[in-house]
Amino acid sequence: MTTPLPFNRVHITKHELEYVRQAIEGSHLSGDGPFTKRCHEWLERTTGTAKALLTHSGTAALEMSAILADAGPGDEVIMPSFTFPSTANAFVLRGATPVFVDVDPRTLNIDPARVRDAITERTRALVPVHYAGVACDMSALMAIAADEDLLVIEDAAQALLARGDGRPLGTIGQMGALSFHETKNVTSGEGGALLVNDPALLERAEIVREKGTNRSRFFRGLVDKYTWVDVGSSFLPSELQAAFLFAQLEHAEQITARRVAIWDAYHEELASLERDGLLQRPLARPDNGHIYYVLLKSEKVRRGVISHLKSTGISAVFHYVPLHSSPAGMRFGRTSGPMHVTDDISERLVRFPVWPDMTGEDVARVVAAVGQALETDR
Repeated sequence: MTTPLPFNRVHITKHELEYVRQAIEGSHLSGDGPFTKRCHEWLERTTGTAKALLTHSGTAALEMSAILADAGPGDEVIMPSFTFPSTANAFVLRGATPVFVDVDPRTLNIDPARVRDAITERTRALVPVHYAGVACDMSALMAIAADEDLLVIEDAAQALLARGDGRPLGTIGQMGALSFHETKNVTSGEGGALLVNDPALLERAEIVREKGTNRSRFFRGLVDKYTWVDVGSSFLPSELQAAFLFAQLEHAEQITARRVAIWDAYHEELASLERDGLLQRPLARPDNGHIYYVLLKSEKVRRGVISHLKSTGISAVFHYVPLHSSPAGMRFGRTSGPMHVTDDISERLVRFPVWPDMTGEDVARVVAAVGQALETDR
């Protein structure tokens, strides 16, 4: 019987259960308990952000950023079409219009030239997405934003411990959103964090996260009672999530190093298939080894490869259906310029399993199965 090789499997550090037990025994199960504070301290120390705020998902972090950006009806927010719906939904919920632009074929990240062409008098913010942990061209995007007086909100859901221009991703724009979903490098099952890099946003960020109240100021003794002062929602994760996450964060460097090693092994072993013209390997290497993908010749070839891998017990998957061509994207957003790269790569991209406890033999098994599928398709 073939041993299944899943697309993802969470690495357990062996401290998760102990920390969850400590949280339970500490009788603080709601948000902002001791483990939440430890996670905040780790993120602030590691990334250098002015303030890290845990959320119950990466989507929630993006929704917080949309509120803090004062995005609303009549506003436009520029983002890639090649991203997850949460990137757009966060702003659609505020009444703003996502404006979809094409990506750079080298990085699969938002193309700064397309961004400049998409700006109108209604543009409020740019939302670059660091696909697979590869940095967007943040120097170009920040220069455009400065010229046009726009906010930059980094969707860094896949980018923990990755860098761009020598800085941690998620800390270059005014805000950055992280995800700790089960598929991310470190996880709490569901979870996220908003990195607040602009000091002018710090106090309001706490208020938005605390259901629109100044509760955090009350607990610091800065006001004698707390009350509703702004729009907000319940964005806090439970202390149980934070306890699990802290165990992961303590080992984030080791987890990341292992993923990078798996990424490098794929890249080396797939080189011969690329030389034979059967696939294209990534042109940019992520610092954190989050995703390993290849581009195949066509959607038909991709279907064949995924099907063959499945028959051998290996789970490989495609990625985003472009937002600009999705039903909700056509309803709530608009497209700026041609989408040739997005349309092309979305049909040909396939992702292979990457998780820390994979072995070299696992990688070799995937590569061999891919080679068999592509030879059959010749």
